[in-house]
Amino acid sequence: MNGEEVWRIWVYLSETPLLGLTITLGAYLIGQGIYRRARLHPAANPVLIAVLILVGLLSVTDTPYATYFQGAQFVHFLLGPATVALAIPLYRVLREVQRTALGLSASILAGSLTAAVSAVAIAWIAGASRETMLSLAPKSVTTPIAMGVSEAIGGLPSLTAVLVILTGILGAMAATVTLNLLGIRDWRVRGTAIGVASHGIGTARALSVNPVAGAFAGLAMGLNGLATAILLPLLFAWF
Repeated sequence: MNGEEVWRIWVYLSETPLLGLTITLGAYLIGQGIYRRARLHPAANPVLIAVLILVGLLSVTDTPYATYFQGAQFVHFLLGPATVALAIPLYRVLREVQRTALGLSASILAGSLTAAVSAVAIAWIAGASRETMLSLAPKSVTTPIAMGVSEAIGGLPSLTAVLVILTGILGAMAATVTLNLLGIRDWRVRGTAIGVASHGIGTARALSVNPVAGAFAGLAMGLNGLATAILLPLLFAWF
């Protein structure tokens, strides 16, 4: 098969939803393979690798994002069921959650406020525009909630979506090293910190490392989303 034939096949597939779905799954499988070969090293995050592969492929082939998303939307749809499925590992550690409910609630609330305030403060010191600061505020929340909050407080939802993904990837990559340096060994605490700071991508990393950490990360991600959706609009309306 020569180059011209390959190009014709690509052009044909690019007109069907099959393309976006196939290359998304293929890119993630490649990323997952590299991640396993690297012995689950956080720097080899499979989401980051998949994103880089997809961006490179779409750029080289000059494929519009809208065309790609016709197929990728099927994977996007599964984010909802995947989030709900986090209730399964959470149920397995329900007694642990009940015993630590008060401290867990306080830490998630503090983490939610710290994530938003610190991001806005750093952006303000750096001279960022008001829209950029408002777009940064919900960066540690899962994408659908973050975009809704960003729009409600006057930010740019599209910019927020990019910042959320970057936050998740960086959090998943840096969490292990950071928590080890701080001497934090309790899997419940580690999971909660990751879930609050880096939402779904961080939670996936936590699940791959330890089931208890993954369960607490999933709970923290959900409660952080709820707290951010309620508190941020109120805070910015007050200020």
